[in-house]
Amino acid sequence: MIPETYEQWRHCITVECGIALTSEYLVRRLSVWHDEQAEEAQRFRRLYGDSHWLAVRGWFERAAREVATTA
Repeated sequence: MIPETYEQWRHCITVECGIALTSEYLVRRLSVWHDEQAEEAQRFRRLYGDSHWLAVRGWFERAAREVATTA
């Protein structure tokens, strides 16, 4: 399933993949997602399109804000 909402994406990352959304993890991921020339970002955009890439980038940003407010 390709997540269509933040809640679906968060469930996919944290439950199905077992990845903790820590500040460190989110900073590393966002550094890639904000670099449009990064191979990983380009590959994702080719596979899923720019609109989904922007959505996922926004979800990472939202998760980072949530982590920052609970720290």
